[in-house]
Amino acid sequence: MSRGRSPGTAADPLARVRGRLTAWYVGTFSAILVVLGGGLLLVLQRQFTEQFDGSLRESLSPIVRYARRQPSDAALRAAVSFGAIAALHSQSREVFIFTADGVPIDASAPAPWVHASALVAARTGLAVDELDAPGDHTLRLRAERFALVNGTSYVAVMLVDRDRIDDRFEALFAAFGGALVVAVMLIAIGGYVLVKKSLEPVEVTLRSMRRFMADAAHELQTPITVIRSRAEVAMQQLREPAVYAEALNGIAQEAARVGNIVGDLLTLARADAGERAIERVWFYLDDVVVDATSSARVLAEGQGVTIFAERFEEARVVGDAALVRQLVVILLHNAVKFTAAGGTIRLSVGITLGRPTLVVEDTGIGIDADQLPRVFERFYRATETIARHDDPRAKTGAGAGLGLSIARWIADAHDATISIESTVNVGTRVTVQFPAVRG
Repeated sequence: MSRGRSPGTAADPLARVRGRLTAWYVGTFSAILVVLGGGLLLVLQRQFTEQFDGSLRESLSPIVRYARRQPSDAALRAAVSFGAIAALHSQSREVFIFTADGVPIDASAPAPWVHASALVAARTGLAVDELDAPGDHTLRLRAERFALVNGTSYVAVMLVDRDRIDDRFEALFAAFGGALVVAVMLIAIGGYVLVKKSLEPVEVTLRSMRRFMADAAHELQTPITVIRSRAEVAMQQLREPAVYAEALNGIAQEAARVGNIVGDLLTLARADAGERAIERVWFYLDDVVVDATSSARVLAEGQGVTIFAERFEEARVVGDAALVRQLVVILLHNAVKFTAAGGTIRLSVGITLGRPTLVVEDTGIGIDADQLPRVFERFYRATETIARHDDPRAKTGAGAGLGLSIARWIADAHDATISIESTVNVGTRVTVQFPAVRG
């Protein structure tokens, strides 16, 4: 038993693309936010540390100034022993006074790393250090060398807990983390919406391509089937030459139909790919229409339809004369195709409101109003209108439905407008207006 996806679980062809693009979008912007936010946090942490060191320096300065004014070693020791030094700083900060040899002048027993920093300051004049203490505490130290009036050198050390600055930074980090989560969520939602919007034209194009391919296969299948059937029937047994000639004639007609469809498909494919170069030269629209009418009149006479020229004025156009002729031929062939024997087609070429204008009007079966907006779609044919009028062309489809699509492309390539007005049982009027030519 073969396994496959059920209709309900069939994946959207672009779902994976949307997911990947959204992931790239979210990943890229999240990385940018993390890098910028991380850099900002580092800068803020450095600023906080500098501010903290500045506060530590300002707190130690009055102690050093006071100690320097002591006239002797005994006076300094007395100031330390009786609490005069301690009164100059807050209780949250510890102060030690060391001799130049690193010996504390009071009975305190500071930690070894404090003693080591005091020796460094005694040699260099200044020492700043930091230590991670038990209980998730970080201690910051500043040691400065100073000399008494009598010239004896000492070292003043201040030790303070960094909990306050660390708490501020942790609060800032938590706020940034929360904002980052919200930002990533918003980026994900916004990215998905933007990706979906940006892929909508691609989805429309893919749907059009699938429909185009399906319609093309359908249109080609019928004549190919007819060709194969005629050939198979003709080869089943020996027949008269006339029968073979009839079969070959039918095969030739269907092959011509296939050739026309392939030619139209190739024209549209080149138009979509932009491979068909459009000439930009001056020519007269009335001359092109006369040339196209001469070839269409043969088809019209075979159908019993008469083509009249109501107005022919000089109308200069800039563009590709060959393509414009193809546009006129398409409009005339459509008019002949859907006009019954005895009907008429009227042509008009001139300047209307300063713009070169071509009008093709027939007395055919017309097009229903609800089908008019779709007549320029590829492979679309107004077969419902034909069928309601019992026209035999409904059985053949009256063409592949590519002519007006090509006509629309030619008009767009020349910045021209093409419009259709139609009334059932009265006729159809097609108007093409080209841009005005100046100079």
